[in-house]
Amino acid sequence: MKGIILAGGSGTRLYPITKGVSKQLLPIYDKPLIYYPLSTLMLGGINDILVITTKEDQENFIRLLGDGNHFGVNLNYAIQEVPNGLAKAFTIGEDFIKDDECAMVLGDNIFLGSNLPSKFKVARNNALNGDATIFTFGVHDPERFGIAEIDENDKIISIEEKPANPKSDQAIVGLYYYPKGVSEKAKEVVPSKRGEYEITSLNDLYLKEDKLKVQKLEYGCNWYDAGLFDSMNDVSNHVRAIENNTDSIVCCPEEIAFKNGWLSEEELAKSAELMSKNSYGKYLKKVLMRNNTKK
Repeated sequence: MKGIILAGGSGTRLYPITKGVSKQLLPIYDKPLIYYPLSTLMLGGINDILVITTKEDQENFIRLLGDGNHFGVNLNYAIQEVPNGLAKAFTIGEDFIKDDECAMVLGDNIFLGSNLPSKFKVARNNALNGDATIFTFGVHDPERFGIAEIDENDKIISIEEKPANPKSDQAIVGLYYYPKGVSEKAKEVVPSKRGEYEITSLNDLYLKEDKLKVQKLEYGCNWYDAGLFDSMNDVSNHVRAIENNTDSIVCCPEEIAFKNGWLSEEELAKSAELMSKNSYGKYLKKVLMRNNTKK
């Protein structure tokens, strides 16, 4: 299965901060925002990933992430010339996806919760069986989001983009799993009144074929759209509280890769030594020590 991180866009909601730097490169507590969606895909077992950026910001992403080797993943890059809708990511990434299943996460969406990997596994299996999967989260302002109407059996009845009169509080968040053929399916999407190729329209195509499933994020799961000042501050405080209370680092790509068997002890030790003067590097050394204690 392939993965896409959509990290384009102009970031105007965070001006003036993002006039000089992509929001996905801004810090969320102790690490860049882009580490969080990267970790989301890695927790889903995905290590072949395309990062879609603006032309202006791509060099900075490559400087930060490189080819992904130190994370135990393979990173490729593509440019989104115009921010004209999320569904365009699958045509931009067509040559990368080829005939594989594909998951996409938005570069400013953060997912936290110990039971997330099990939900990602369900979504992955759905994709392998020919079904798409959306993830939802209950919100108090549903008119701001794409909304899914879901019955008591967790079957999707309808989906709407930013409805004036929402039929539920279940916002469709920025993580999607699709079966083979998603790039061809994305070509069927017609621009909305806003002139954008909406992800809701793509999902609706799967819904009409009865091939759209849902995973609700609840019972210990948290989701943040880190594209606003308040949400960036809220999630930074949340991550800080977790890390201080558990002596761990949330969404640490090196740790995830090590646990997945994508990095050797030697490779993890190299990353730890590179950052040995800060708490991040010291934590990677703890991961190694805990692993050796288990032996």
